[in-house]
Amino acid sequence: MNDYIVKSLAFNDTIRILACTATETVNRAWENQHTYPTATAALGRTLIVGSMMGSMLKGEENITIRIKGDGPIGLITVDANARGEVRGYVENPLVHYQYDNGKLNVAKAVGKNGEIHVIKDLKMRDYFHSSVPIISGELGEDFTYYFTRSEQTPSSVGCGVLVEPDNSVSAAGGFIIQVMPGATEETIKKIETNLGKIKSVSSMVADGYTPEDIVKEICQNEGYRILDQMQIAYTCKCSKERFAAGLISLGKNELTTIIEEDGQAETECHFCKDKYHFDREELIALLEEAKA
Repeated sequence: MNDYIVKSLAFNDTIRILACTATETVNRAWENQHTYPTATAALGRTLIVGSMMGSMLKGEENITIRIKGDGPIGLITVDANARGEVRGYVENPLVHYQYDNGKLNVAKAVGKNGEIHVIKDLKMRDYFHSSVPIISGELGEDFTYYFTRSEQTPSSVGCGVLVEPDNSVSAAGGFIIQVMPGATEETIKKIETNLGKIKSVSSMVADGYTPEDIVKEICQNEGYRILDQMQIAYTCKCSKERFAAGLISLGKNELTTIIEEDGQAETECHFCKDKYHFDREELIALLEEAKA
């Protein structure tokens, strides 16, 4: 089944819950980036949360998440939009650490010192910029802190990726729980209790749980209603034309140097690894546009 997100309200409409399955999406990222297992988990968790944050937007709005910790994985970048399209990459894909129990040590890969930066393009005059410090490096806790600190919305974020011995992704998914106006302390305590009882989100997805099933597990015996469903997919819209525009933006001096020294140029998309070649004649044409 294709990956998708559901949006729901529970506990008398005082709690908002988003839940998703993202196995195909994260697996596509692994195929593009050739990441080692821990790097796959770190990128996958960010893709999962990014896709759900993107689903909170409208129209042509989009969001960029950049996580820069002091771990060896370096920068994690994820773009998402309101149409369910998400893409991402890590600076160093060849990172793999495990705890003694065999679980992937994402915190060691990401690092426990650094920041999460969120940039929202709401199609207004200015972009929305926000950043919070990394508090654990496991990312679920870090995004929980982001929503509470930056968006003043008490939240709980769960995200998980299950990587197989052949490095492929067999299960990935997540949830975002947000406290809405009118929620009581009793309701919040019930949710905390429920979260302590349920399996990890990657285990639920591996066992065949749908996003609706994840919502049901979070709510236990409490009522909820599904408001919306949206497909998500790893999508990159890079093109030779976009890279040509990037070369033009280098300016005539830099383009002249490339033509004189190399006579050609090859660019590669960070997100999908597609390559675009520009021969001498194409570069000269771009130079003329830069001069104009």
